[in-house]
Amino acid sequence: MAFHHRRPCLLFLLAALLLSQLTAGLAATGPGDVAVYWGRNKDEGTLREACDTGAYTTVLIAFLSAFGHGRYALDLSGHPLAGVGDDIKHCQSRGVLVLLSIGGQGGEYTLPSSQAAADLADYLWDAFLAGGRAGVARPFGDAQVNGVDLFVDQGGAEHYDELARRLHGYNRFYRGGGITLAAAPRCAYPDHRLQGALATGLFNRVHVRLYGDLRCTWSARESWEKWAAAYPGSRVFVGVVASPEADRDAYMSQKDLYYGILQFAQKLPNYGGIMIWNRYYDKKNHYLSSS
Repeated sequence: MAFHHRRPCLLFLLAALLLSQLTAGLAATGPGDVAVYWGRNKDEGTLREACDTGAYTTVLIAFLSAFGHGRYALDLSGHPLAGVGDDIKHCQSRGVLVLLSIGGQGGEYTLPSSQAAADLADYLWDAFLAGGRAGVARPFGDAQVNGVDLFVDQGGAEHYDELARRLHGYNRFYRGGGITLAAAPRCAYPDHRLQGALATGLFNRVHVRLYGDLRCTWSARESWEKWAAAYPGSRVFVGVVASPEADRDAYMSQKDLYYGILQFAQKLPNYGGIMIWNRYYDKKNHYLSSS
């Protein structure tokens, strides 16, 4: 009888240990990186604070929300620009990659012509990357982001391939490394707005958003695997929301994320890691970060 009394306790302890290991594995980078979007809510704290959690290996500053109309505008949800440049340098000193995300779920952006694509690439180079040109303000001062993320949720699909090629062309000015190009397509494959750009084969990373699309609610794993198969030369990330407040239908607990997707995704050679939407929800819900 003593055996029967101890067995449930043992099973409980084993289950608790497994859950703690799973949580630790997700909070660390494990077999892949952890990327997070920052800049969507002033209450999320500073960029420096996000990097100092140690939970993320990449931060995507969101968003450059206006371009293609002859003007450019950053929307950081009320975050003051003063200090962001120093925070970028601090993050990079900790080994955290910092990308600028362009587009977003609102704003005024489009690429109506080849010239607009060239102008945007030149602007990104001079305002945020390693360039510099008289008359072009640098919102983050002399800090340089590591690359550009395309988060295109409105407008047409034309000319983003030209933007990617133009940005990639600037790599000739780098002695080491180069510009990291990323894209954040919607879950359902393909994403027609980014299909042409991704077809260039120039993107280092693809952050697949397994949220905000009811077509993928019940087939997230299958949808992600289509993306991974389509772009074997890119590191493909599993993009999830950090709280049911962000998208109740798409939200996955850490347990569901691991057993439903990650245990299969991690076996693929081009699995890149996890992308989290976003720092505010992660901070509030403690999905990956404890602070």
